[in-house]
Amino acid sequence: MKKILLALAVSGVVAGCSTQTDSKKDPGLESTDQKVSYGMGLVLGERMRNDLPDLQMEQFLQGIEHGHEGDEEVSRMSREEIQEALMAYQKQLQERDNAQRDELAKKNREAGEAFLAENSERDGVETTESGLQYEILEEGDGEKPAESDQVKVHYTGELLSGEVFDSSRERGEPVTFGLNQVIPGWTEGLQLMNEGSRVKLYIPSDLAYGPGGNHSIGPNETLVFDVELIEVNPE
Repeated sequence: MKKILLALAVSGVVAGCSTQTDSKKDPGLESTDQKVSYGMGLVLGERMRNDLPDLQMEQFLQGIEHGHEGDEEVSRMSREEIQEALMAYQKQLQERDNAQRDELAKKNREAGEAFLAENSERDGVETTESGLQYEILEEGDGEKPAESDQVKVHYTGELLSGEVFDSSRERGEPVTFGLNQVIPGWTEGLQLMNEGSRVKLYIPSDLAYGPGGNHSIGPNETLVFDVELIEVNPE
C-alpha cells in the first residue's frame, strides 16, 4: 500500500474531511462551501481509487463521518488498530503484487525462449555462446569497438509485441556511451559490429534487464534492437 494511506492514518486527514450521507443522489453545488466539500470528496476519491483498490465505500464514508464529528466515543477503531490494519493491508497488497509480477516474469521468459528458438532457425540469424542473437542488415567496413571504447549509435528498441519502447531515431539524435555502461547484450553485440554497419540484436532477458525490468520493460522481457554503429570513439 502506498505511503499516502499511512499519512492519512497518522495525520488525521480523513478526520478533516466532510461528506453528506443522506439519500440525495445529487446534492446542491450552489454555495462555495458545497463546492469545496464536493471538490475535496472528489479529489480524495480519486486518490483512494489509486491507493486503495479494495476500498469498501460504506465503511469509508462512515469513517469520514465519524472523523468529522470529532467525537472519539463514536469511533469504532483506535489509531493503533487503524495502523495495524494499514500495515496488514500493505503486506497483502505487496504479496499480491509479487505474485502477479512472478507470473508475468514466467510468462515473458517462456515467450522469449519460444521466440528465440524459432528465430534462431531463420537464415542470417547467428547465435553466440551467451544466447545473444544477431542479424546483419548492413555490413560496415570500419573498426570494431572494444568493451572499453565509446560508441555513437542510432537505435530502435522493441518488445516482442512490436511495441517501440525507446528510439534515438524518433528523437532525431544519435547517442554516445561507453560499451561498459550498458546492458550485457549491447556490450557483446556492438563488439561484433564494424563501424558503419547496421545489425538487429535479439537479446534474451538475462542479457537485458532480467526479472527486475526497467521503466516500460516488464520482468524477463526479451528485447529486439535495430542498431546502427555510426562511429567508434567519437570526438
